[in-house]
Amino acid sequence: MLSFSSAVRIYLAVDPVDMRKSFDGLYAVAAEQLKENPLQGGMFVFSNKRRNRLKILFFDGTGLWVLAKRLEKGGFTWPRTGGAASGKLRLKSEALSMLLGGIDLKEGMAKAWYER
Repeated sequence: MLSFSSAVRIYLAVDPVDMRKSFDGLYAVAAEQLKENPLQGGMFVFSNKRRNRLKILFFDGTGLWVLAKRLEKGGFTWPRTGGAASGKLRLKSEALSMLLGGIDLKEGMAKAWYER
């Protein structure tokens, strides 16, 4: 299980991406479609149309990382995309961990502050 710092900005691309893309291709998607500069930190999460493959683009200060995961059965459940006119959603590190762990985020919502 991967764990992520709560200080890391995480952007989830709403639209599917061609999973043949690697460093330069994913960098271009982050810069042109998501309007974010990957070299300023942050993680960029991409998935294919079937939602059974996922790639993460991350700059650690010295170079780009590309992490990939392929599910043998089933698929990732993407959160609702309402309000994501920019083509991206901002996620908390906990939400990314749940998404990678197979938790359905479509119907998920944060509890009120007094229930946490």
